[in-house]
Amino acid sequence: MGYKAVAKYVRISPFKARVVADLVRRKPYPEAIAILNNLPNKGAGLIRKVIQSAAANALSNNRSMDEGMLYVSELYIDEGPRLKRLWVRGRGRADMLLKRMSHITAVVDRIDQVGE
Repeated sequence: MGYKAVAKYVRISPFKARVVADLVRRKPYPEAIAILNNLPNKGAGLIRKVIQSAAANALSNNRSMDEGMLYVSELYIDEGPRLKRLWVRGRGRADMLLKRMSHITAVVDRIDQVGE
């Protein structure tokens, strides 16, 4: 039974956020937070907030747990809607500029429930 948190419509490209997500997936919670605190990427701060929210959900629902017992069981970045903007080009032409959004979902679980 995992504890979940979702951040929707986050203004970062899913391709850029997935690079950071691959670094912390299936890691213990304290180690994942330490990795995200030391990364310079924009996605690191956004993903850290979602993981901390999922951990807060776990700790508020089960008072006997502590942060050392948690790990990031699932972390996935889905593509959200795109903002379409006009990009003016030379000789009277125009291109479509896509500003991408992401939906970040994090699930934390207890370490001793890995096999269940």
